[in-house]
Amino acid sequence: MSSSSKLNVSNPKVWILIGVGVAGIIVLAETRRRRLKSRNAIKEDFGSFVERFELSPFPQPPPPAARLPLSGLTFAIKDIIDVKGFVTGFGSVDWKKTHEVAAKTAVVVTALLKSGATCVGKTIMDEFGFGITGENSHYGTPTNPNLPSHIPGGSSSGSAVAVAAKLVDFAIGTDTIGCIRIPASCCGILGFRPSHGIVSLVGVLPNSQSLDTVGWFAHDPSTLRHVGHVLLQLNPLETRKTRRLLIADDLFQLSKVPKWKTIDVFKRVTGKLSGYQTANHIKFGQYISSNVPSLKGFHEELKNETLISNVKALASVMSILQRYEFRTNHEEWFVSVKPRLGPRVSDGVLAAINTTPENIKILYKIRSEMRTALQALLKDDGILVIPTVADPPLKLNIKKGAFSEFLDRTFALSSIASMSGCCQVSVPFGEHDDYPVSVSFIASHGADKFLLDTIVDMYSSLQDEVSTVSNSPPLPDINGNMETSELLKEKGNAAYKGKQWNKAVSYYTEAIGLNDKIATYYCNRAAAFLELGCFQQAEEDCTSAISLDKKNVKAYLRRGTARESLLCYKEALLDFKHALVLEPQNKAANLAEKRLRKLIS
Repeated sequence: MSSSSKLNVSNPKVWILIGVGVAGIIVLAETRRRRLKSRNAIKEDFGSFVERFELSPFPQPPPPAARLPLSGLTFAIKDIIDVKGFVTGFGSVDWKKTHEVAAKTAVVVTALLKSGATCVGKTIMDEFGFGITGENSHYGTPTNPNLPSHIPGGSSSGSAVAVAAKLVDFAIGTDTIGCIRIPASCCGILGFRPSHGIVSLVGVLPNSQSLDTVGWFAHDPSTLRHVGHVLLQLNPLETRKTRRLLIADDLFQLSKVPKWKTIDVFKRVTGKLSGYQTANHIKFGQYISSNVPSLKGFHEELKNETLISNVKALASVMSILQRYEFRTNHEEWFVSVKPRLGPRVSDGVLAAINTTPENIKILYKIRSEMRTALQALLKDDGILVIPTVADPPLKLNIKKGAFSEFLDRTFALSSIASMSGCCQVSVPFGEHDDYPVSVSFIASHGADKFLLDTIVDMYSSLQDEVSTVSNSPPLPDINGNMETSELLKEKGNAAYKGKQWNKAVSYYTEAIGLNDKIATYYCNRAAAFLELGCFQQAEEDCTSAISLDKKNVKAYLRRGTARESLLCYKEALLDFKHALVLEPQNKAANLAEKRLRKLIS
């Protein structure tokens, strides 16, 4: 070793270099330790909180006064709600940086504290309340306790996760376009959207005032109702009404969950309980088509008007109205600050800020017509039964195409309560294929107590029945008709030509019962189902036909039509493409493919 390479330990500079190196190692180790501690902390609360604190409840009144109704319960609030001394973040880092602390606590929070509950913090939300997945690129996405690799739903994601993970007894969120109902469904808990305008929004940042509501999540129906009594200021003594039940058959066509796990469970339970009329079945899309006349103008972009297209048009109006009012509320701040936006919400927010609808008045007219139509349908004793969402929770970070389809199908269902102002509760209905299932009940505007009481009344029986059927196979459909299957097919064809769709379905079903190996029987029945608006049954029949005959062009075309009606555009496009491979000159397939390419793009 040369003399120049030897360390001179007596040189002070050497010791300075060694000290700096050791200090760097210590700092690096401490940084890693803190990161690890931070990750563990996130895991402890499932990433649901953006800020932890404690607001103590008001003192209990002295005996002999009764205990406060929410005494001993804890709750969390969405970071869209004001708490004195804290900045309301709106799910955005840039919003939080550019706003001052709140001068007052929101009315809803004060009401809960006065009723004995303890607030333990603020929860993460989609930026500006504009998403429905619960993903937030700035604060992180709360982990769905039941499906960690899937979305928790949003925009009230953190509040839903806090309840699902049993970190709190209940949690407060807001619901504009489904922001309580969707995460309740994704996380398998109860979620309540009250009638519009009933719960105070003082101290809550606005998204779209015509649609905004303060809602809540809970583990159990009793807590859900107790919170409702406080926020809705309800009279606990109210005459019990007989309940009139309406099942929206066409909307259940959107759901891929078999009806024996949803509709049949509901009918069996209510059939055993006192005070419930026998359920009636309605085609909801047809009802709003007849009773919301101003909606017809929004069908122009849809080539085939179907029962489902009516609720899709309603969803379109809801989105346009939300964007218009959001722009009115926040355009000045967005233009001034130019905030960083996460990929999941950027398209919606920028569309809101940069566009103005041509006819504003028609949006409010449709909203008014929807309120009137639902009031006439439900009155003060009716309950509309629909799926909460059409699809299982998406996987995290899913591609944009699949996300757009999920959005369309979800908004078709959530727009009903949002645009009518009705109250809605999302109720867990067990699982299907390891994903949570939920069904929603909608009551007329102002019938919140009636709806909350209904859930308390039937919840235990529903869960017992759900548990019984969750792992049971459906009963087989046995038909012993003695006529030959071909003769029955011909009868079905004659009924179809005479536009007797139900009779055609019956004949084809009998033919299948005698011989379930003929693709044509399934394909023909699918055609009748399409005419009846039974799109899920049509899709299933076409799938059966294709499994028996992989070159059945009509089966691909009809399945594509069914899937398009169910807003499954990507799957529909594949069917029409397959039909074109088999028959390149097929005009119907060509037109359908072009139409869907435009919709998807």
